[in-house]
Amino acid sequence: DVQLVESGGGSVQAGGSLRLSCAASEYTYNAHCMGWFRQAPGKEREAVANLKTADGSAYYADAVLDRFTISQDNAKTTVYLQMNNLKVEDTAMYYCAAARWPRCIEAEWVNYWGRGTQVTVS
Repeated sequence: DVQLVESGGGSVQAGGSLRLSCAASEYTYNAHCMGWFRQAPGKEREAVANLKTADGSAYYADAVLDRFTISQDNAKTTVYLQMNNLKVEDTAMYYCAAARWPRCIEAEWVNYWGRGTQVTVS
C-alpha cells in the first residue's frame, strides 16, 4: 500500500508563498492520481489540486487557479504544491491524497491519505 507523508506547511502573511511536498512510500504505479485536499475547521474536506501521475495533467479548484501549481518529480514518488499569493481563506489542514484510478477530485475516490500539514495565512 502507498503511504504518504506531507511537509512544507507553516504560517505566512497574506500574499506570501509556501511549497508543500508529499512523498510516497513507493513508485506510484498503483496511484494513478495524486493531489491535495484541504479542510478548515467546521468545513468539509475539499479538493485543491491533483494530477494524473501518468502524464502530469492537472486539475485546480477555482479558488486556487492561477495561484497554486501542482507538479511531480521524475520518479513519480513526490508531488508538490507551490502556493503563491496566499490568502487568509487558504488557511486549512492540507492533506496529500492518492487514488488507484486517474481521478481523485472527490474524497470518496481517495484510497490513501497523508496525515496532513497545517497552513495558516494571516
